[in-house]
Amino acid sequence: MHNAAVWLDKARAAGFEVDVTWRAFVLDEAARSDGAALWDRPEDERGRSFLSLLAGKAAARQGREQFERFHRALLAARHDGGRIRLDRPGPLVEIAEAQGLDGDRLASDLEDPDLLAEVAADHKEAVSDHGVFGTPTFLFENGQSVFLKTFIPPDDEAAEALAHFAGLFAERSYVGEVKRPQPPWPKGAI
Repeated sequence: MHNAAVWLDKARAAGFEVDVTWRAFVLDEAARSDGAALWDRPEDERGRSFLSLLAGKAAARQGREQFERFHRALLAARHDGGRIRLDRPGPLVEIAEAQGLDGDRLASDLEDPDLLAEVAADHKEAVSDHGVFGTPTFLFENGQSVFLKTFIPPDDEAAEALAHFAGLFAERSYVGEVKRPQPPWPKGAI
């Protein structure tokens, strides 16, 4: 998801207009096959990233722009070398505050059981209505969806690559799956 978020930001910076609504998908829930759903389990049994999904929902309560800043910073803190822990509120609140959000409000909202219901509803809809099995999955306005495993394209290709991607998958339901043989990734990709 981090690579897709960076790609979208690069495409926007190059003038590509795209409106994204991020939704929760519980990867740990999709990978398990036993017992109660993670949102129905005690807090310490929900997995390594579940709290970050709740934090995203809590950040969104402070506004779309606030969520976007928090989301970018959270992904960067997790994937750009820091590898912060996502299962403790402290680092999540610190990231929120560094992005100008109300940390006390975010911490309080993390305790709201309605957030559990929001995450559960997002996940269930993703799986049942759109066939989501992983992230990032793009859902287009016409209902088409596609999972894309990608690296971050160069700045000068981000907008064009996104336009080609959207053009191929948003309107062409007959394209079922595209996959490069691996390993290794195609030469020059990383």
